[in-house]
Amino acid sequence: MNAQPRETAAIESLLAFWRDAGVDACFEDAPQDRTIVVAPALKAVTRATASVMPVVDMGDATADARRLANGADTMEALEAAAASFRGCELVGMGARGCVFGRGDPHAPVLVIGEAPGAEEDATGQPFVGQPGKLLDKMLAAAGLADKVFITNTVFWRPPGNRTPTPQEQAACAPFVERAFFLMKPRAVLLLGAAAARSVLRTEDGIMKVRGHWREWRLTEGDVTAPVIATLHPAFLLKQPQAKRQAWADMLELAARLEADA
Repeated sequence: MNAQPRETAAIESLLAFWRDAGVDACFEDAPQDRTIVVAPALKAVTRATASVMPVVDMGDATADARRLANGADTMEALEAAAASFRGCELVGMGARGCVFGRGDPHAPVLVIGEAPGAEEDATGQPFVGQPGKLLDKMLAAAGLADKVFITNTVFWRPPGNRTPTPQEQAACAPFVERAFFLMKPRAVLLLGAAAARSVLRTEDGIMKVRGHWREWRLTEGDVTAPVIATLHPAFLLKQPQAKRQAWADMLELAARLEADA
């Protein structure tokens, strides 16, 4: 029996919920990471870019990124260094340019999201679309509006707004780590599963890690800060009932800052 439109919509909504929550499931003989599978509509884009983009040696790319990042002593210099980097495969895949960050570079909180979207790509600033507006409202309501610097795990828009791959995140990681080093924030807020997995080096889904404090410590420079992950604002727009959990995480962050003041 064919599913009715209402049933189909309910199924799609449920699948979207579990996908954005970071749930992994295996229905085949071998496990597959379905969070980085290119959507069918994007396969033509992937084939086209693969034919013109060189294969990037991750070892060389990471070393080049670290060299550029470590040469920056200010956030402005770090943004310029990131913009000059060509070791991430997202460069040349249709993005207009580097989308590095916005906010106070001396703020006590570093906020890290996933990747720029279409509106971010057009403006050159992260979190300026509808998810960004929701994020700003939540930060303001928690008294954190002027206490954050916002960036992403990658600085170029992935084709079709897909989730960045671990390889793409690894290529940009030295710049994110350098931002952490320069800011020496009192706390870090991670938005969504992709950011949590990249920074915390975990395979756990966002529903498992959100709301729990962890520690981020750089291997170089002896910089450390408490980290809390929460649901991505884009997910909250799809699943408004989850806003209560994200709001609790935001209040936890605000309370931590106040207690450590």
